[in-house]
Amino acid sequence: MAEAAGTGKDRIIFVTKEDHETPSNAELVADDPNDPYEEHGLILPNGDINWNCPCLGGMASGPCGEQFKAAFSCFHYSKEDVKGSDCVDQFRAMQECMQKYPDLYPQEEEEEEEQPADPLPEAASEASATKEAAASS
Repeated sequence: MAEAAGTGKDRIIFVTKEDHETPSNAELVADDPNDPYEEHGLILPNGDINWNCPCLGGMASGPCGEQFKAAFSCFHYSKEDVKGSDCVDQFRAMQECMQKYPDLYPQEEEEEEEQPADPLPEAASEASATKEAAASS
């Protein structure tokens, strides 16, 4: 094969035309069903949580990753009739951690609470009064 360049963590390999003309001798290894880095989704075949699943959106690795893992694990393995009802403390700890990092974990509920429950009560009653006036004339 051709020469490698660089001294950092990456290695750049230059391939020659001759390298491409010979058939590959790479061996394909059968997939390991318990490989946590394999694409499996949220739950691995053995029932464990796949913390590397992109569906978790990086929650397991952020500053509140340990709290997230504790709460999510508790919920996943919960045997209570109301699943997760035994995990209140873990979810509270996760929420308290997330509140310390509002830029990373925005609180959507706060925006909704700031808006009035009925933003245009006067306009709605004026519209119905206008309709009634139009209907009676």
